[in-house]
Amino acid sequence: MADTTPPPPLSLTEVEELARRAHAGQTDKAGRPYAEHLAAVAAGVRARGGSDEQIAAAWLHDAVEDAALSREWLAGAALSEATKAMVLAVTKRAGEPVEEYTARILATPGALLVKESDLAHNADPARLAVLDGPTRERLTAKYAAVRGLLGLTQEPPEVQASDT
Repeated sequence: MADTTPPPPLSLTEVEELARRAHAGQTDKAGRPYAEHLAAVAAGVRARGGSDEQIAAAWLHDAVEDAALSREWLAGAALSEATKAMVLAVTKRAGEPVEEYTARILATPGALLVKESDLAHNADPARLAVLDGPTRERLTAKYAAVRGLLGLTQEPPEVQASDT
C-alpha cells in the first residue's frame, strides 16, 4: 500500500529559496533584483509580528501574480492552507477592480499584514526616488488609495517614524 502521508510543510528557508529561484532574473521598476523586494516584505512581516505562515506568504506574495509560479503549483505545494489563501488573496487579478481586491485581502485571515508590508516597501521614499516623476506620482497615489481601502493609515509606519 502506498504511503499517503502528505509531505512536511516547506520550511521558511525552503520557501525563501523557492521564491528566489522563481523570481530569478526579474527586476523591480528601479531595476533592482526582485528578490530584494521579497526579502524586504518578508522582513516587514516578521518585524510586524507576523506568523511563519504570513512570512511564507510574504516570500510568495507576487509569485502567482507575476506568473513565476502557477496557481496549480500553489494548490499542490507543501504549504499550509492559510499560507496558500494569503498568497491568493494578495494576488491581483487582471481587470479586477481595486475594491474587490482589497475586500478579498480584508476577508482573508493574515493577508492584511502581508499587504501592509508590501505597500510599506513599495512606498518607501528611497525606492520611489529613483523613478521618474510621473511614475513616482502615479505609484504614490495608487499605494495611498489601496492603503485607504484597507483601512491603513495614509503613511506607512516607516515614514511616520522617520518624521518624528
